[in-house]
Amino acid sequence: MFLTRIGYGIIYFLDLIYEIIKSTVDVVFNKIMRRDINPVVIDVETVLERPVSQTILANSISLTPGTLSVDLDSENQIIKVAAISPRSKEDIIPFEKYIKKMLE
Repeated sequence: MFLTRIGYGIIYFLDLIYEIIKSTVDVVFNKIMRRDINPVVIDVETVLERPVSQTILANSISLTPGTLSVDLDSENQIIKVAAISPRSKEDIIPFEKYIKKMLE
């Protein structure tokens, strides 16, 4: 069980780095160069139940360029996210499944 959690932790870390690089390229070339900026604030529901898991997810969102976690409602499992353009939930939190398997 412990080794499985470590494995998901490594996958989460690698996926986070991949998402940071992918978002950096998207923000620089597709949003800033084309001036396609349409800021929105959206509520993203999460399946994570533990506050530590939700906090790690919120921090991961803030590390990804183009998004920023503004508020975390642990009781209702909602993270308020500011994004420079409208995005789907899957684009904002693609690494949620790894955090769930790693910490819950």
